[in-house]
Amino acid sequence: MSQALAHAGLDVDLRRIYWYADKADGLVIDDQIVRLVQTHDTDGGASLLRSLGNDLRQLAEHHACEHVLIASDDERFLGGIDHAQLSGLGVHLLADEAARNMQQLFRSDPGWARLLAQADRRVVVNAQALTDVLQGKMPAGSGQSQEEVQELRATMVEVVQAWWDEEPEDLREDLRDALNVSRGIPQEVDRQLLLRMRQRLSRALSLPEKKMMRETLRNVVTGLSPETVTEMPSDIEA
Repeated sequence: MSQALAHAGLDVDLRRIYWYADKADGLVIDDQIVRLVQTHDTDGGASLLRSLGNDLRQLAEHHACEHVLIASDDERFLGGIDHAQLSGLGVHLLADEAARNMQQLFRSDPGWARLLAQADRRVVVNAQALTDVLQGKMPAGSGQSQEEVQELRATMVEVVQAWWDEEPEDLREDLRDALNVSRGIPQEVDRQLLLRMRQRLSRALSLPEKKMMRETLRNVVTGLSPETVTEMPSDIEA
């Protein structure tokens, strides 16, 4: 998903997921809010339309964010999307490969095509890749070559080490203590390093790349060789 957003020209970080379902699955996932709606068989998707539409309107009217990515093919969202865009919100739609040929899509599925045409960007994801992402796996064939991973790792080591060398000793000790207690990286440190990597690469890191960077930081802070991180993580962290 992160790679698809970058390919669509969107240099953004995920803030929150709103997940619409007809029953609770019992999972508690960071940065995800579940909205319970009626089944499509019960009301034809009307409750989903109201719930998602209300969330979109609130986000737009309160200027809570700059971009929203919607995964839906319901043409009835056209009016809500248009209202959000007029309020200054960038609204993008998740799509499969059919969106690469909009002329053909207008002939084969005009409702879906009209909805996609309203979006500021169409974020195209391979259908199988999207399934893999939702299951917490890296899509097949989307990994980087070993040479690319090694080059990226070397860049991360350089950026993280340069940042670490600039930090005063008292802040270094605070970070060492924080990692020893919880292994969690303070948000401000994480933001600083993500910004430095974005400036260095001229793009945002994907989720597996972010995990790789954080492991590099842990190795630098704890005194391990930064080169301990040798390959791209194969999972996507929640």
